[in-house]
Amino acid sequence: MGGQPTTRPHATFCTGKIVRHVVVMAGTGAIGLMAVFVVDLLNLFYISWLGDPALTAAIGFAGVVSYVQIAVSIGLSIGIGAISGRLIGAGRIEQAQRVASSFGIVMVGLCLLIGIATAWLAGPLLILLGAKGEAARQATVFLEIVSPGLPLIAVGMGCSGLLRAIGAARISMNVTLMGAIISAIADPVMILGLGLGLKGAAISTIVSRAIVALVGFRCVRQHGLFGRPVRTHVLSDTRLVAQVAMPAILTNLATPVGSVFVTHAMAGFGLAAVAGQATIERIVPVAFAFVFALTGSVGPIMSQNLGAGKLDRVRETLVASLWLVAGCVALTWMILFLTQDLVVRVFSAQGTAAMLIHLFCNWTIAGYVFIGMLFVANSAFNNLGCPLYSTLFNWGRATLGTIPFVWVGMKFGPAGVQVGQVLGCVLFGSYAVMTAFGVVRRLHPGDRATEQAMPVIPPPQSGEAGMIELDELDHSA
Repeated sequence: MGGQPTTRPHATFCTGKIVRHVVVMAGTGAIGLMAVFVVDLLNLFYISWLGDPALTAAIGFAGVVSYVQIAVSIGLSIGIGAISGRLIGAGRIEQAQRVASSFGIVMVGLCLLIGIATAWLAGPLLILLGAKGEAARQATVFLEIVSPGLPLIAVGMGCSGLLRAIGAARISMNVTLMGAIISAIADPVMILGLGLGLKGAAISTIVSRAIVALVGFRCVRQHGLFGRPVRTHVLSDTRLVAQVAMPAILTNLATPVGSVFVTHAMAGFGLAAVAGQATIERIVPVAFAFVFALTGSVGPIMSQNLGAGKLDRVRETLVASLWLVAGCVALTWMILFLTQDLVVRVFSAQGTAAMLIHLFCNWTIAGYVFIGMLFVANSAFNNLGCPLYSTLFNWGRATLGTIPFVWVGMKFGPAGVQVGQVLGCVLFGSYAVMTAFGVVRRLHPGDRATEQAMPVIPPPQSGEAGMIELDELDHSA
């Protein structure tokens, strides 16, 4: 297997205070997420400096397509992180290493196919979204440059998931921050300094993702999280991870569906309503980075304790996460309530746009408590052997929890649309958490519930595979 790893992975989260683990994991993840979202916002800000509305629209259209790609990458990273964490928690280190390597290969290959297909079909996809003229042409150029590099972001996310699976939260955060810093430096140089415009933003994105992928891969190797993939096990390892990854991908793809309907509803009340909604959507990722980070950060804590059979700590993690969500939303609510006039001035919002921002800062921001509850429940489902629940709840919120409520809200203007969107989140967030507690209650140490989510390795197809599986059975025994 080449050189020996510097350190050997171990189950970090099976001992110590749960609250501390949750705060450290989510807190460090939030810093990384916030950095990324701030850089994305600056990217759009630099493009707007060029004074060409077509470029600003182009990056918006390209962002919709890119979001679908990122949703796939996130789902794959959730899968590889959850399964690796569970195997490490159960003490099956060698299998965790092999699974990470096997699925890593499949992950890169799949994202390469998606990226090439997206670049090839960029024009037709953008037309379906309504892009026309110069905006469509610029968005096509952006996607043709960025999309083939999708495996780079997949590698970066996958390595981050593996590092979090062993509790190396700070290292994972530093890798993410490195990419954000590179983008922050390269964006103004490429976009404004060299006058490359949107093409410069695309090149900056590729450079940043390449460095993150290389550094992340190096860190994962140093922590001994990769083993030598076994050809005869690649398919079985992929199936193992896919049982979590596929529902996670479907779960992440649900969000654009709801957003498209809300944007369409806002568009009926004029560009000011759309601008107000867009402003809120830029504020939310930065303001609630901690809440968003819980989804990916709490999972390894749950999966390790599940693998170790410490089910009381699984429930404690769920409870601690919910309290942290409530505290984060309350703090953010207070800050935005006191600074809402400043926010309106910074974004130059007027009329309907300003009204929507004030409504958000005063009242509808409270709905993010329930969105956070849904995120925490999704993390529990993905790591406790019930990933299908995560998919159902997310799609339920994006469809039944959005369309009917927004449809009724449209009768009361753009404010009604915003309120309707929040009411749907209240319903599905509450029910998701109740279901999550039910899943935890059904996990009893004596009923082997912790093993049911693990697919059985299929019969060996060669003598070598048979020997390896016998070794695994001996190790498990």
